[in-house]
Amino acid sequence: MQTFTNVKELGNLQAAVKEALEIKKNRFAYKSLGENKTLLMVFFNSSLRTRLSTQKAAMNLGMNTIVLDVNQGAWRLETERGVVMDGDKSEHLLEAIPVMGCYCDIIGVRSFARFESKADDYSENILQQFIRYSGRPVFSMEGATTHPLQAFADLITIEEYKTQARPKVVLSWAPHPKALPQAVPNSFADFMNEADVDFVITHPEGYELDPQFVRGAKIEYNQEKAFIGADFIYAKNWSAFADVHYGQILSRDRSWTVDTDKMNLTNQAKFMHCLPVRRNMIVTDDVIESPQSIVIPEAANREIACEMILKRMLESLE
Repeated sequence: MQTFTNVKELGNLQAAVKEALEIKKNRFAYKSLGENKTLLMVFFNSSLRTRLSTQKAAMNLGMNTIVLDVNQGAWRLETERGVVMDGDKSEHLLEAIPVMGCYCDIIGVRSFARFESKADDYSENILQQFIRYSGRPVFSMEGATTHPLQAFADLITIEEYKTQARPKVVLSWAPHPKALPQAVPNSFADFMNEADVDFVITHPEGYELDPQFVRGAKIEYNQEKAFIGADFIYAKNWSAFADVHYGQILSRDRSWTVDTDKMNLTNQAKFMHCLPVRRNMIVTDDVIESPQSIVIPEAANREIACEMILKRMLESLE
């Protein structure tokens, strides 16, 4: 495996989940794979779960880890060609990337959407430059448009907690005070559409996601109707995708907050969220603290998802 940015790069999804669950049984079974190998984690944006889980996964595999926070302790980086660098940016990404590649064997990159240009965000310009110029296997630790490690962990969690062969999984928009990227819902949709689940997306009109990720998923604009009979509820905010409103907040409608009354419409559904979560905006205290909430096991599986990806990348180096 040379890159990991979307579900297709996993190949057979059922086999990938099975491999991840086998790793979970013994996280140190492949420790020799990473001996004398180095993972470089490059953060253009802040992180808690991604940083900790990725570093832990690498350590499980015997790897050395280097963490670079581009905004602290490094030269400010220019990312665009043709720019006269007479401002506050001292180094260009096109020199920095191959230099980074000299010091490691695998690179993880975290770089969020900027909401300055939809075309720039959806081209994944920064991530793609690392893939093109580093000379190393590269995986996304959340890009401008996708968060595949999160979605893979979500799928592993659903596999562990499902009580029927083909569960109903609902991705529900929920209100938030800030404009958030579409990366998490995009990847969740990307993975659910390839998994053996009954997948429904519910959101207010105007919050339609990119069709390349939605594909054949059912869209339901009535949240309560979508929740009926659900086995898993995945709540997440995202800003508008359509060109005219890209990156904007169209609604802060608190009636979309996931509460106990809505969860009572489900088939005793498990509640999921990628974290961090805005309590009583996305979800009420009573739901996220209930036995139905699996947000902590879900977060723990971030380590497992990443370890499987790193394992495959290390195997590709042999």
